[in-house]
Amino acid sequence: MAANPRVLGYLGRALSHELSAVQQYLTHAGLADLWGLAEVGAHFRREAAEEQEHAERLTARMLRLGAMPNGSRLRPVQAGFSLIELLEADRRLEWYAVALYRDAANYCALIGDVAGRDFFAALHDEELTHARELEDWIGRLDQTRRSNSTWR
Repeated sequence: MAANPRVLGYLGRALSHELSAVQQYLTHAGLADLWGLAEVGAHFRREAAEEQEHAERLTARMLRLGAMPNGSRLRPVQAGFSLIELLEADRRLEWYAVALYRDAANYCALIGDVAGRDFFAALHDEELTHARELEDWIGRLDQTRRSNSTWR
């Protein structure tokens, strides 16, 4: 049985997205290091490694389905001039992944591809955790910024 072309399309988009995420997180790690935020840089490197692991899982799935992986549409890195701008760019990246994996899992469920549904659902849950962690981090930074404001 041939792999569903639409499922292969989701896998290809996901691979491109995850490789883009690796590139963005590594760039953010480098910027954080330049700004003297070594712990933040280390955090971004761990995120890059996790996104790389997602790319490896996607590659393995594509190979099992008989498709040649091709992450050829990398997104440009989104950066900024402050930690909060980096985090907001990462938040957008993660919420995109959440939506992509939700749509892919729903499509797989619709066509009766239980293994595909479970595969995409697991990635969805991991990305949702990342997105929520970023939301919390941004919220804490915003709260700190507001409490340190001199013009309240």
